[in-house]
Amino acid sequence: MQRLTTLLFLLCLAVGTEAQRLRTYDAPKGAPVSHDYDVMVRTGVGEWQHVPVYPWNVDRVDNGRHHVEQSNVASFDFEGRVEVRVVSHRGSINSHRIRPLSYQIASTQEDSAVVFTIDKPSYLSVEINGDIFHNLQLFANPMIEKVKRKRGMLYFGPGYYDLGEDSIAPKSGQTVYIDGGAYIKGFISAYGVRDVKIIGHGIVNPQRQQEGIMVRYCRNVHIDGPLTTQMPVGGSDSVSISNAKVISWYGWGDGMNVFASNNVSYRNVFCRTSDDCSTIYCTRKGYHGSCRNISVDHAVYWADVAHPIMIGLHGDVEKNETIERVVYNDVDILDQAEHQIDYQGCIAINNGDNITVSNLTFSNFRIESLRYGMLFNLRVCFNKKYCLAPGKGIRNVLFRNISYRGVTPNMSLITGYDSTRTISGIRFENLSINGVRIFDDMPLKPIWYKTSDFANIFVGEHVDNVTFE
Repeated sequence: MQRLTTLLFLLCLAVGTEAQRLRTYDAPKGAPVSHDYDVMVRTGVGEWQHVPVYPWNVDRVDNGRHHVEQSNVASFDFEGRVEVRVVSHRGSINSHRIRPLSYQIASTQEDSAVVFTIDKPSYLSVEINGDIFHNLQLFANPMIEKVKRKRGMLYFGPGYYDLGEDSIAPKSGQTVYIDGGAYIKGFISAYGVRDVKIIGHGIVNPQRQQEGIMVRYCRNVHIDGPLTTQMPVGGSDSVSISNAKVISWYGWGDGMNVFASNNVSYRNVFCRTSDDCSTIYCTRKGYHGSCRNISVDHAVYWADVAHPIMIGLHGDVEKNETIERVVYNDVDILDQAEHQIDYQGCIAINNGDNITVSNLTFSNFRIESLRYGMLFNLRVCFNKKYCLAPGKGIRNVLFRNISYRGVTPNMSLITGYDSTRTISGIRFENLSINGVRIFDDMPLKPIWYKTSDFANIFVGEHVDNVTFE
């Protein structure tokens, strides 16, 4: 009996030890480093471990002009609970916040440091004195097992790699491993291949206007872990992306595009972009076809310009393409800052080029105060700058558990084009704006008012069956 008790104790001790794991990586020689912040992490009462901080550009738009600002990124891996200490060297701390705000991370301020604890992988923005352009993007990654170099693997261990104008081009069946201590100055292009993996918590930064990781005309590709500039998927099938982060600062710096692809999934991703964070388009940039079965589960989106989510604008007018069976779930939107009304909308479906958009679900969204923008922009439209025809229509879109807290956004839009190019079947379930739930039978609503008036949504012509529950 005593032996059994001892074995159980040792087992519990082992499990407890396993549940508290932490891994940091040294900055490789040659990689750019930032001295704006010092970041330290520890588990329990263990020793503090240093986390290197790298500079990373972001986009500040002022009166239509783009200005590059130097932000910061840092990352580590952990399991269990970890205490984080962020010391700012950008002057005294009068205030601070950690976003997404929905995470409700409790923090304390100690002179020039912010200290907090997290107990699950999180992609955070630590902001001192309200400064969102020189902040710290902190990526607390899930633990990943160390990968050993194998024959045929494209292996990038700890170190700095300057590829010049060359790219990393995996072949079918290959794995690209980017160690958390690796910094690659260059980009990865998966082109016309299948059964490829791109894994690891390292950095891929072209340090110029360039998609950091591209998936083009591929099948069965899995990406897990890296930080880069952009991550488009075009003309492909069966692509899964998880624990990936993108930050861009240049013109047309979309984050995670889907072009003419099917069966694409995203899980646990972060996008801060100088254009749309997440898009779904049909024929575009040489990719041809419709889009079906696209899913996003747990994302943090931050659009320094344009849309957090943009769907439907581009297609082949001769093909009558479709975008259907799309699901976004568990999403935090930190910002939109777009002054052009045509391109506002945290969730935008701008339907053009004879495309039909149908069967979409957006659930469990938390939208923070916007600098400038609107919540919803659903239009069957003819944008002559980008399209050759208006869209065919938008059908069956569900918005469930959408909450917004912040300054009053611009008026949202739901409008069709004509009697044959319409919008129908738009359902809002549990829409909340600054703590007020908007629904058809809400108290004090005169019966002759549209419920959409209380949500600051203009429902225009050629729109049928919009409900609020």
